[in-house]
Amino acid sequence: MRFILFSLLPLICTDKTVMKKIAILGSTGSIGVTALKVIQASPEKYRIIALGAGKNLELLIKQIERVRPKAVAVLDESLASDLNNRLGKNTRPEVFFGTDGFKHLVTLDEVDTIISAMTGAAGLQPTYEAIKAGKHIALANKETIVMAGPLVMGEAKRQGVLVLPIDSEHSAIFQSLQGHSREDLRRVILTASGGPFRKSSPKEMSKITPAQALNHPNWKMGPKISIDSATMMNKGLEAIEAKWLFDLEMDQINILIHPQSIVHSMVEYRDGAIIAQLGIPDMTIPISYALSFPRHEENRLPPLALEEMEMLCFEKPDMKKFRCLDLALRAARIGGSMPAVLNAANETAVESFLAGKIGFLEIPDIIEKTMEKHQTYNIDSIKIVMQADKWARDTARNILNAKWP
Repeated sequence: MRFILFSLLPLICTDKTVMKKIAILGSTGSIGVTALKVIQASPEKYRIIALGAGKNLELLIKQIERVRPKAVAVLDESLASDLNNRLGKNTRPEVFFGTDGFKHLVTLDEVDTIISAMTGAAGLQPTYEAIKAGKHIALANKETIVMAGPLVMGEAKRQGVLVLPIDSEHSAIFQSLQGHSREDLRRVILTASGGPFRKSSPKEMSKITPAQALNHPNWKMGPKISIDSATMMNKGLEAIEAKWLFDLEMDQINILIHPQSIVHSMVEYRDGAIIAQLGIPDMTIPISYALSFPRHEENRLPPLALEEMEMLCFEKPDMKKFRCLDLALRAARIGGSMPAVLNAANETAVESFLAGKIGFLEIPDIIEKTMEKHQTYNIDSIKIVMQADKWARDTARNILNAKWP
């Protein structure tokens, strides 16, 4: 599967007269909201065909009224019924629900590009179905690759579709690889802000509240990814994602904490040259690039003022302090079903933390106990991946209910 992103580049059409017709999965989340701003700023380039959302009907209704999609999907039948009752006659798209509803959106004949920005494992099946249907993917849902990287990227290669990253780190790697020979790559360097607790002691971290963990110093993100950033699980998931997106070995992926979030990631070549992508911490940039690739379209963001940067710092992460990162890298080395188990256990633990049921430092405890109970097996279908996901969620909940025997 040698470097699928680059092997498919000749398929990209650079004709600026071709309008991309887009479905957004996760339109009411932080990525979805920003993506809509990017799209609406260039109505001559992009058109919204469908929107997929979760429970935030208030925002979804406003989006429907603004962009007039042909179809929408929500989490369940009750929400779909409520949405139908609240929509005006002049703004009524077809309404679908559940996993099948999201799959319907991404396989619409008129759609050619999917922005996959749903949170967590829920994004895997719709994204995979979109690839099977020959749609290009702008990917923000890293769990899709974490859980089923070889299956997703293998199917993308068979269908001849692009999977372009929206994550700022993977977008930075992708940009830093442009114009360079794949054979010359030595390693990639993922940067991490370190989150809000980079300098906190273990004692201080034991008392962290959900409100504190949600307060990221540099980025505005949704609840789940904000907690993942605080535990540094997010960086572990990104390392697994980078392995499959860029066809790397895990020992070619390094992680450095960079508190300023200005250098979004780097690529080192075998002659020692390091190419980095820098920019202000705003998701508009990687979203725009994924949609406009290979062009860099203008936006209204302020430029990066390097002359105002007093320093750019880098340091190695403390694996004992950020155990979630260590667990993620351990799962990556084991491979098979273990990354899906890691992801499911993490989602379950984060939900419990946000609900006030467990402490911040108990998140890695739940994940580790779940991983210890798992007998790893090969994944050769999405069905098998989802079975691993369900097993891990059930196991993690049982561990939680047992209250640490």
